[in-house]
Formats: sequence, structure tokens, C-alpha cells
Amino acid sequence: MPRGQKSKQNNRGRRRRARNDTQASESAQQTIEAAEESFPESGGAFEMPDEESVAIIIADVLSLIVSDESSIDDQDVEESLFRNYHAFTIHQDILAGKVAVLLQFLLDNYKMKQLTSMKDMMQVIGEQEINNFPEILRTTAERLEDIFAVELREVESSRPAYDLISKLKLPNNGRVRAGKGFPKTGFLMTVLGMIFMNGNCAREGDIWRMLRSMGVYPGKKHPIYGEPRKLITQDFVKLKYLEYQQVANSDPPLYEFQWGPKAYAETNKMTVLKFVAKINKVSPSSFRDLYEEALKTEQGKNPNNHKVSRDTPAKASAFSMMTGPWFPILPKFENGLFS
Repeated sequence: MPRGQKSKQNNRGRRRRARNDTQASESAQQTIEAAEESFPESGGAFEMPDEESVAIIIADVLSLIVSDESSIDDQDVEESLFRNYHAFTIHQDILAGKVAVLLQFLLDNYKMKQLTSMKDMMQVIGEQEINNFPEILRTTAERLEDIFAVELREVESSRPAYDLISKLKLPNNGRVRAGKGFPKTGFLMTVLGMIFMNGNCAREGDIWRMLRSMGVYPGKKHPIYGEPRKLITQDFVKLKYLEYQQVANSDPPLYEFQWGPKAYAETNKMTVLKFVAKINKVSPSSFRDLYEEALKTEQGKNPNNHKVSRDTPAKASAFSMMTGPWFPILPKFENGLFS
């Protein structure tokens, strides 16, 4: 191809890419504005975007990338895709960092029993990321719910303010014990999940085996949960969320856990199964037998089947089917928040 012709074609390609970049920028701005409009301004927990909304956004982005592709040579397409991917990766890394900072800030305020204003959160994020604030806040709220089983809600105050609210009615808004501290709700939901996955009755040894995989050890003070043995064998038992009793005719004595009446009153098997599935990024139906059992219980078809018969051995434990830890180690936070 003559050099002049090729130069003109390259110029046309650059102009088309410039138009596409402008369209992409406008589309991104519209997405941000739409997110800000849908962002809740008053009470209630923050709602995450559903899968359909995410799919629409992805489809819009892809349509911009492949538009007019027949008029752009392969090298231009590869360079454009690489630039877009690189920019997207950097953007996601920045947002992930901001989510971690905001999550840490909210937990620190919770620990100190301090409310958080919207202005406080925006200052933590920084002015340079103010357009991404709705996305950062929604993701942070989702992480808090997934790990700690608390919801970020607007609360009554002399000024607009937010607090973390336990999803179970544990004393002191999920702290369990009097005074300051971190939420224990997620830990309780995890133990309830372990019991359910083990046939509704779990030996103490199995519980500690799974907790060790999370970095939680009996007799060793945990930065979030305190002394975990006391928490699950005394505190949760006294509050009637767990039952802890000796296995009949065991010598030396062995102990086992079951759900307590408070657990049945405030949550259910499906909610606990969804909690376990979500932190592992799988569908609850991946645990087929457990999902069917939870579904039957939720539908009220078998409401009295929450006790395991001592005469009938429980089904094969979900523990024995696991190839890896379904209850992962808690994320590590910087700046010594949990020290």
C-alpha cells in the first residue's frame, strides 16, 4: 500500500479511536450518575447491584470495544484492547485499595462505638475518587456483610450518621460482651454453618479443626473474637445460640455442638448456607443435599427436624467431602487495626 494511503488510513483509525474513547468516557460518566441516583440516601441496608445490571454494563463496554472493528486493523485492535485492559486493571486495584481502607475505618469506628458520617467516609476515600464513591461504598458494605454479618445502616442521630448493625440479636450490637470490641456475628454464623454442614451435630474436635484453618485456635486470644473457646463453649451457649454437651457414653469424654433455640428463632439453615456459600463464591445449590434440606425447612415441610437422633447415625459429614477450607482465613488489615 502507498505510504500516503496508509498514513490517511492510520489517521482515520486514530480519529475513530478518539470518538470511541469519548463515547466510553460519556458512558462511564452516565454509569456513575446512574449509580449515584440509585444510591440510597436514607435508612436501610445498602443494596448491591444485581447480576443483570452488571451484565448490561459489561455488554455496553464490549460494544464500545468492538464497534466499527471492520475498519480498524488487527494491530490497532490489540493495542486498544491492551490499553483498555491495563487501565481497567489499574482502576480495579485502586478501588480495591479504597474498599480496604473504608472497611478498616468503619470497623475501627464500630470498635470504638463511634458513628460515621457520609462526610467522614468521603474524606477517607479522598477527593480524587469521589466519582467512584457509590461503588466503593456498596462493595465495602457487601464485604462487611459477607465476613462479619453486619449491615451498614443509617441510624437515628443528631446528624446523618451510619453504624454497623448485627444481623443477629447478639448483646451489645454483636459485640457479645460489654464495652468496646469487634462484631462476633460472622463468627457465630460460621460455627452454625459448620454444625449444619456436619449433619446438624458437630463434634468439638471437628469444629476446632475447621477453626484452625481460619487461624482461630482454642486458648489463644484472637484479635477480633477474644478467647474463642470461651466464646463458643460459654458465651454463645449461655445466650442459647449453641448447645454444648457431652457425647453419651464417651470415655474419655467427648463434646459436641448443635444449634440452640435462639439460632432457630433468629436465622435458618438457608440463610446460614447462603452465608457459607457467599464467602466461598459458590452457589448454595452447590451443596445439593444441604440445599434441599434447607429448602424443606424453609418451606415448613419438616419444621421439627432440627434435632439429630442419637439412635441414627448422621449422614456423611460435609467436612469429609471437603477438599479445601470452606471457611477461609480472615483478611489481614494494615495499620495494626486488629493489634
